[in-house]
Amino acid sequence: MLQPLWLTLKVALLATLVSGVAGIAVGRLMARRRFAGRETLDALLMLPMVLPPTVLGYYLIVLLGRHGALGHWLDAWFGIELLFTWQGAVIAAAIVCFPLIYKAARAAFEEGDARLAQAARTLGAGEWEVFWRISLPLALRGIAAGMALTFARAMGEFGATLMVAGNLPGRTQTLSVAVYSAVQAGEDRLALTLTLVISVLCIALLVLASRLLQARH
Repeated sequence: MLQPLWLTLKVALLATLVSGVAGIAVGRLMARRRFAGRETLDALLMLPMVLPPTVLGYYLIVLLGRHGALGHWLDAWFGIELLFTWQGAVIAAAIVCFPLIYKAARAAFEEGDARLAQAARTLGAGEWEVFWRISLPLALRGIAAGMALTFARAMGEFGATLMVAGNLPGRTQTLSVAVYSAVQAGEDRLALTLTLVISVLCIALLVLASRLLQARH
């Protein structure tokens, strides 16, 4: 049980970091810019939240497979294969979870006081200084809540992860996949134990996210 737990925590942490950096950057851009096709781009960015996991997993297989556009390039130039690896699980979880942190970051930046940022620019502050000293601190609690939700979602990711990373015990078998395997093998006690572990962790993260959101108001 410890191996799937450790792997789940590692995959969830890295997926949260990857999707967090991307979500904060894109959320900041979408909060500040107005351009043609903005709504369409927003819909595309939110697509992983509504697509069936098997569809998303298939897209990733097409992209990351040995004959895929990105997978072929990585294999030919660097000898990197992502399918059926824990790194592939990180990519799958990061893409599935991206809409959560993106939406949270965008909302947090939009709720920030734009007058403070504008005043800082008037006083000569550059965009990076405005971001680090004004925009990010004002949005920090909302972003932190989004990160907590993202981590919880990454821990429970199953469909796309199973298709991309497979179910290799000790290598790619996360908690959610281990539950599936235990049920298939008739190991009800193990399945119940794993289910309770992931449920407790996710509840704790949801409580944390709720408290962070309440602290914003």
